[in-house]
Amino acid sequence: MFKPHLMTEIQEIFTQTKYRTFDFPKRKWQYYQEWNKAIFLHWKVPVAILAELLPKGIHIDTFEGHAYVSLVAFTMEKMRPRYLPSLACVSDFHEINVRTYVVKDNKPGVYFINIEASKKLSAYLAKSFSGLPYEKSRISRSASTYTSANKKKDFHLSIAYKKGEVVVDKTALDLWLTERYCLYLGEQNKLYCFDIHHKEWVVNQLLLERLELAYSIGGLQLAKEPDLMHYSPGVKVLAWGRERV
Repeated sequence: MFKPHLMTEIQEIFTQTKYRTFDFPKRKWQYYQEWNKAIFLHWKVPVAILAELLPKGIHIDTFEGHAYVSLVAFTMEKMRPRYLPSLACVSDFHEINVRTYVVKDNKPGVYFINIEASKKLSAYLAKSFSGLPYEKSRISRSASTYTSANKKKDFHLSIAYKKGEVVVDKTALDLWLTERYCLYLGEQNKLYCFDIHHKEWVVNQLLLERLELAYSIGGLQLAKEPDLMHYSPGVKVLAWGRERV
């Protein structure tokens, strides 16, 4: 059973719906997780390159005519099913996802082009339960660095950074890139949607001291300094099970 303070936190998450543009699912949420100390790197990308990476049924979402890809490096913590406690040995791990921004039937969301986790068992369980393409990668972080290496795919990331001031007046693009409340998955010619919900992201400026990056996925090449960057202390997330769309 939930402790009273946890119940209160979850109720508070549901009270913030300012940027949510569609209703909550009628069924109960199934998973709780925290996405903490998140680093966001964003690039403008040609639409034609992204179109080759998406499953049928979803379309690229654009902001002022531009498509975007983001690399999000963070620490997953306290991930657990609704009625079970979290176990740090599998619930807590570092994660990197490369995502783009999509829409289906006027419902905007994200699509994960690639997902990596720092623990083999965590990657296996997350993939088994969700179907999302998690895989093990060697990832480590400190208070001011985040590094990873995936020899199988020849991916490499090394960041040294400082957290800047809180962004009080977010731009429309800041919100467009961060306030997304569902994600899509293509699997065996079928399309699924996962609804999520959380409070609004607190966003800080991100000051890069070092960036070494090499991600090549199809025609997508992430190797230069991003067009926009963010840092966030994180959000507490409620997630629903996948639903075919």
